[in-house]
Amino acid sequence: MGTSNFGTLPLMRCTLERSSIPRKSNNLISRVLSSSFKHNVPTSLKETSVRLLDAFVDLVYEFKDLPRLPSQANFAPVEEREEAIVVYNIQGIIPHDFPEGVYLRNGGNPIFGGLKIAESVFGKSSQLWVEGEGMIHAMYFKKDSNGHWNICYNNKHVQTGTFEVEKHRKRPAFLPTAEGDLLAVLSAILLNSWRFGKLTKEYANTSCMMHSGRVYAITENHLPFEIDISTLQTLGSWDVNGGWTRPFTSHAKKAPRSGELVTMGFDHQKPFFEVGIISADGQKVVHKADLKFNRSTFCHEIGVTLRYNVILDFPLLLDARLLINGKSSVKYDSKEFARIGVMPRHGDADSVTWFEVEPCVVFHILNCYEEDNEVVVIACRAPESILSGPDHDFWETKNEWFSKGFKHMNGAQGSDGDSSDGLFFTRVHEWRLNIKTGQVKSRFLTGFQFSMDFPFINEHFTGLKNQFGYAQVVDSNASSTAGMAKYGGIGKLHLEEGEAKELINVEYHMLPQNTFCTGAVFVAKADNTEEDDGWIVTFVHDENTNKSQVYMIDAKHFSKEPIATITLPCRVPYGFHGTFITQNLI
Repeated sequence: MGTSNFGTLPLMRCTLERSSIPRKSNNLISRVLSSSFKHNVPTSLKETSVRLLDAFVDLVYEFKDLPRLPSQANFAPVEEREEAIVVYNIQGIIPHDFPEGVYLRNGGNPIFGGLKIAESVFGKSSQLWVEGEGMIHAMYFKKDSNGHWNICYNNKHVQTGTFEVEKHRKRPAFLPTAEGDLLAVLSAILLNSWRFGKLTKEYANTSCMMHSGRVYAITENHLPFEIDISTLQTLGSWDVNGGWTRPFTSHAKKAPRSGELVTMGFDHQKPFFEVGIISADGQKVVHKADLKFNRSTFCHEIGVTLRYNVILDFPLLLDARLLINGKSSVKYDSKEFARIGVMPRHGDADSVTWFEVEPCVVFHILNCYEEDNEVVVIACRAPESILSGPDHDFWETKNEWFSKGFKHMNGAQGSDGDSSDGLFFTRVHEWRLNIKTGQVKSRFLTGFQFSMDFPFINEHFTGLKNQFGYAQVVDSNASSTAGMAKYGGIGKLHLEEGEAKELINVEYHMLPQNTFCTGAVFVAKADNTEEDDGWIVTFVHDENTNKSQVYMIDAKHFSKEPIATITLPCRVPYGFHGTFITQNLI
């Protein structure tokens, strides 16, 4: 449990190869998945049959909310606003040279009360904590004719096809499929497929991205959804004019200089992993490559440098056979191999240079760049995955496991995986991959003072060597209590200062006690000449007062008080990734 940024789990995206379970059970899963994935809604299933299936679900299944602890109160959903509201409660001064634009943050906001368990004669199936319908929270920064700031706030659900189905029905309709009892999960897959033509919901709850003047909400188990940035209305899914029809990463990257968009998608069946290059104008997929993986892995992000794409192939495996033992279909296996691939921008599987690295969990890349003969990859590394718990014990065991995982780790606990405490402790790590020699240099850049994740940079330096990075700082005690990640501050990483010593220098902007942030972004000055010339903008929530605010922090005076604090008229739940889109790009 937590608010990591990978968004919803792509249900059952898993390989059935190399089975070590009984053939009969394996064949059962294969037949069910094959029928569901390949055929979707059978042509013989008429409207009358669908109504009968709906009646069967209503009779046999009971939806219940997953329990929520008092310490998890701000993970609860909020109501959608009817229209934007002007915000007047501003402490401090919004700088005159702050760019006009829109600050967006995405996150799960489940409808009908919260995340669900479905109980039936087949057993239980449950949603994961990363699921929940996407809701975009937007702050509009605009000046009037006199140069005075007008600030507005709005929110709205991402209106995916599955969201519209349940909104029309005014009750839960899709059965949870992420984890649970074997028969419960398989029956949920079949019933969702037969009734709706989809295995699970489209959440679009993880991130927002702009490409070629258009804004998209994304989660990696389906296509992006285009959003009207002025109204937050959903305009429809984006398949790049039919050129991309598979899952789409939550963290596509704009290639330096060319402006092409580099994306990838992983799937449960071959091709397990494909890379796509989308034209700078967003009109077509100019290149696509199957990397010919022999396993299905959960990969949340892709990296870029000036000439290369950076591919993460880490052993966070997606395997339906785990359901036989009552586990989630996604598990980290430290005994499997891990590797990082360096791929020419328009290359193919044979052109990728692979570098074997120590197995670990990496969801987020800070940045990648080229230096001499090396490709440098800086990312957030943890010993274990927070996507799912040890089994499908829906509350007591799982909550205890997450609580232990968020505990603070220190050097005395040893290397990755030596203790069940602190397994989610995330440190910034650097790999230097030598294209000429094949050598790998690997080191941690941060120590054990704080766990940190959700990294971000001045996006003008994406794919280029950068001096500074930023990341949200985990409050280990609060996160352990809640069993979900809470971020009590932001760190500024001085990347070049660590080249002559073991660890880099990190500045911290820590929030008041029981106040936590999500969706932090760097907003550059329009005419900035230095990389850190700009501001950090983030949503924060004070759990003591139950008030939500937006902080604006001067990146050059990072540890000082925010230069402006905007108090919102409503609560903003914790969520995932943010972005700032300047007015001149809209």
